[in-house]
Amino acid sequence: MSKANSNNNNDNNKVRIFDTTLRDGEQTPGVTVTPDQKVQIAIKLDELGVDAIEAGFPIVSQGEMQAVKTIANQGLKAEICGLARATEADINAAIKCDLKYVHTFIATSDIHMQYKLKMTPEQVMDKAVKAVEYAKKHGMQVEFSAEDATRSDRQFLLKVFKAVTDAGADRIDIPDTVGYRTPDYIAEIVRDVKSVTALPISVHCHNDFGLAVANAIAGVNAGAACAHVTINGLGERAGNASLEEFVMALEILYNKKHNINTKLIYETSKFVSNAMGIIVQPNKAIIGENAFGHESGIHTHGIINNPLTYEPIAPELVGRKRWLQAGKHAGAHGIRAMLEDFGIKPTDEQLKQIVEKQKNIADKGKSITTSELLAIAGEIMGSTEFEEKFKLYDFHIVTGMNIIPTAVVRLNADGKDLIASNTGVGPVDAALKAIQKIAGEVANVKIRDFMLDSITGGSDALAVVTVKVEDKDGNIVSAKKAGEDIVVASVQAMMDAINKVLLRKVLYSKS
Repeated sequence: MSKANSNNNNDNNKVRIFDTTLRDGEQTPGVTVTPDQKVQIAIKLDELGVDAIEAGFPIVSQGEMQAVKTIANQGLKAEICGLARATEADINAAIKCDLKYVHTFIATSDIHMQYKLKMTPEQVMDKAVKAVEYAKKHGMQVEFSAEDATRSDRQFLLKVFKAVTDAGADRIDIPDTVGYRTPDYIAEIVRDVKSVTALPISVHCHNDFGLAVANAIAGVNAGAACAHVTINGLGERAGNASLEEFVMALEILYNKKHNINTKLIYETSKFVSNAMGIIVQPNKAIIGENAFGHESGIHTHGIINNPLTYEPIAPELVGRKRWLQAGKHAGAHGIRAMLEDFGIKPTDEQLKQIVEKQKNIADKGKSITTSELLAIAGEIMGSTEFEEKFKLYDFHIVTGMNIIPTAVVRLNADGKDLIASNTGVGPVDAALKAIQKIAGEVANVKIRDFMLDSITGGSDALAVVTVKVEDKDGNIVSAKKAGEDIVVASVQAMMDAINKVLLRKVLYSKS
């Protein structure tokens, strides 16, 4: 018995997690990943504990077919699935990938049948049944999706699901293809489908109205055994139900079981974000940069005394760490906690001055980075321990048309002169990669986020660069620099952030 089937047959409270990051997630506009990247993401998903991985859509290209085949032969614990339209050619492409599991689909809504397929309901029914029969004839496990199910005539939809069940399908999927329905509707349609088939039911919810996770949960609560999800909610248009939000809501709010190792959620999210080049919005639940960040003095005071005052779950549960932000809303308790995290212990009077000075800066519309807070503390405390540990001597960049941007940097770390070079997609990328090459060896630091904002108009605009770096322990430090030269500002911000990481290590070891 397969892992996924055993989940649902033996424990009705355990939800099957079908991850479609590599198929629907890759259909996110602007995203293209190489076959090798797809394999690496699949390995990460398997380590995360998903029950099934939709590795791709084999028919679309030779590269896609090769990637899916490689994933199918990786020996992963998860079931590996390929998408196929209800045609023999598509199913044959899946078979050539050494897959034992195919997800075949055809649209059942009037608008799709009339304007896209240009087929009658009878023709659609016939193709659905023949596709299932053909795949079963070739020994495949078959999951059948009625595309745009939630906008389909209900009676016709039920007839199609009944027919493919009789034809030998192993699973039924109800897609809310354009994210058009509400949780009540999804629950109702799941119950109706259960009345015509005893097969395990999946729900595939899109997020066009921001209801994908809520709809997926409603489907599960109504009797669906599985949800199709993606890392970071990736997918076409507004995306799909987010794995991290869905899984944590199941566990914390509904006390349902799953096979996900939640402590790997953040790590997996970052890996996929970097591989696919889609930055996660800062305020996204569970995995957004701000999900466990606090600035308000009221909040930070509560968090310091008991994290449950303002956090519904412990950040460590999903591989995160909480962090505090300086700013005009910050209070003495939060600022003291931030400084003590670096081993800095100001007196009450010094703390009062630090708080007031950073509030004055914030009142002018500037956000206070960690590096700026430490600089303020160093100035008020008269400390000499805030000196740079990582010094930039100079850097040189070659760029232009038909030239690969290349940067050479000369640094001093712990009294040693070091030189590194690297190439990038642009001069900023090349420079930061060259610095990171040394920083990775010396300080175990890597770039977590890079933001560029223009604060004046014209070609000579003043740019503000914010860099966030992360050390091997998951601590994140930010630094900000402004200047007319974007490359110089970026390099300075990067150096500043790295110095704060090194400072944390030095001061914390003395505390």
